[in-house]
Amino acid sequence: MTKAMIDTTLQSLDTRSRDIFRYIVDSYLRDGEPVGSRNLSRMLSASLSPATIRNVMSDLEQLGLIYAPHISAGRLPTQKGLRFFVDAFMEIGDLSDEERRAIDAQVKASGSGASLEHMLTEASQMLSGLSRGAGLVLAAKNETSLKHVEFIQLEPTRALAVMVSQNGDVENRVFELPPGVTVSQLHQASNFLNAHIQGRTLAEAKIEINRIKDETRAALDALSQDLIERGLAVWAGAESGVPGRTPGRIIVRGRSNLLENVTAQADIDLLRHLFDDLETQDGMIQLLDLAEQGSGVRIFIGSENKLFSLSGSSLVVAPYRDKDQRVVGALGVIGPTRLNYARIVPMVDYTAQVISRMLR
Repeated sequence: MTKAMIDTTLQSLDTRSRDIFRYIVDSYLRDGEPVGSRNLSRMLSASLSPATIRNVMSDLEQLGLIYAPHISAGRLPTQKGLRFFVDAFMEIGDLSDEERRAIDAQVKASGSGASLEHMLTEASQMLSGLSRGAGLVLAAKNETSLKHVEFIQLEPTRALAVMVSQNGDVENRVFELPPGVTVSQLHQASNFLNAHIQGRTLAEAKIEINRIKDETRAALDALSQDLIERGLAVWAGAESGVPGRTPGRIIVRGRSNLLENVTAQADIDLLRHLFDDLETQDGMIQLLDLAEQGSGVRIFIGSENKLFSLSGSSLVVAPYRDKDQRVVGALGVIGPTRLNYARIVPMVDYTAQVISRMLR
């Protein structure tokens, strides 16, 4: 919601309406159950009759903030109501010193002497455990300097491309070979690349190979040239269909948390949509785009996030940055719309800060 929309909605609510609305949302975030007027009359400190509360709830429904899931049932917040609550009323908590030390220790322990992917996997697992949702980390394409590239033939028409970076990370990709490629040509292409890419990032390597095209044509036959182009394209994100964007790797831990207390077939179908969304390369690119659009933590509720709109899930996400302050990935928590936003936001924010410090 825009600030103007929030202000307009706030002005239309008196103190009584605000209290009742907050109780409905708080109850939903805590229990996931609708709240009726009789229960609200017992919960509120002011002496309000169920009939008075029903009148207020009717007004809140007219504003689109709450709805009745069944006839004669209690009320639940709508997606618009949740967004309004988050923007207008929610008080973001802060992590305790003990929680900060625990996150520091776990991230640093997982990053000490280990690969970046291991550190990010552990961060995803940690967020899952702390939030009881699914921890999600997107590792954008690695832009560290390259050390070695090798092509290994698997079948007559398929090969494994292995890229080793200066910091020890290893990435493998399978790609299609042009017809007629020999093992000797694979070695020739590997050796040529290694002579020109060492110490360069992937983007710099592509520029360099393009710069020396004439030299390449003189040194290599047509098949070997094709191999080099295909090998670089494997890591360059050409297969994603999004020019200039590389999908990277997505790490999800704690999916089983999302299955807890799920019994209705409709909820199971929503989760199936979510799990399908998490497997798509386009989804990974969209996730990084979402994180890049803001400087800190962002909250997406239900269909506000097109990536997970079919599943109706909520996402709390923050970017993490390298030593040059470039956004190189994102991390967060995904789960049902009744996530404990006030607790999860500072948790995601601080974990992103710790990861960023580790990458400097």
